Amino acid sequence: MITTKSLTKAFHEISICISKNVDKLTKLDQKCGDGDLGLSMSNGFYAVDTFLAASSEIDLGRILMQAANTLNEAAPSSLGTILAIGLSGMAKQLRGKKEISLSALTDAMQTGVQAIMKRAGSKAGEKTILDALIPAVDELKRYSNSNEERAYHAAAEAAAAGAEETANMLAVHGRAAYYGSQGIGCVDGGAVVGSLIFEAIAICASPNHKRKADVFQNE
Repeated sequence: MITTKSLTKAFHEISICISKNVDKLTKLDQKCGDGDLGLSMSNGFYAVDTFLAASSEIDLGRILMQAANTLNEAAPSSLGTILAIGLSGMAKQLRGKKEISLSALTDAMQTGVQAIMKRAGSKAGEKTILDALIPAVDELKRYSNSNEERAYHAAAEAAAAGAEETANMLAVHGRAAYYGSQGIGCVDGGAVVGSLIFEAIAICASPNHKRKADVFQNE
């Protein structure tokens, strides 16, 4: 079962994964953005990790909403806002729950992704974090009634593949869209963040999980 203790562990690992990839995220963002993605995400998830470590909250909805607010404040960027929207969507669905199954977590993640799509007016195939999140959540849904370790591993694989595929996409949103076809061949930094998030979750489920997202062939 997933509890606030599980979430705390997951966000701690996410913070580690992001911090280890700050330089990669910065370089990717310098190609088709303003270059602050690595630092922004590292600061944001470190703040969430620090907050959760000191929290005694056991309501999953409340803790996720607080995490969303913390991330939004510590990472004042478009991706920070987008991720906060996703966490808020999850929080609303899990309000009042102290423990949930993997299936319920997957449903909440789908709600979070839908919230992002609605607020951002975006969808898969537009070279954004959604290109990592959507296939990851779909794969998690597929395995949600089986072994958790297998489910998280499959989701991480799907997220990494989705992130790599953004190299072949034309950006539709944000600063990256200004580069037009010049951005073809460049992996989207936001999608890499999405991949790292699911990699971290997989590592929590299995410490021996291979860190696929550490190397992207199309950087």
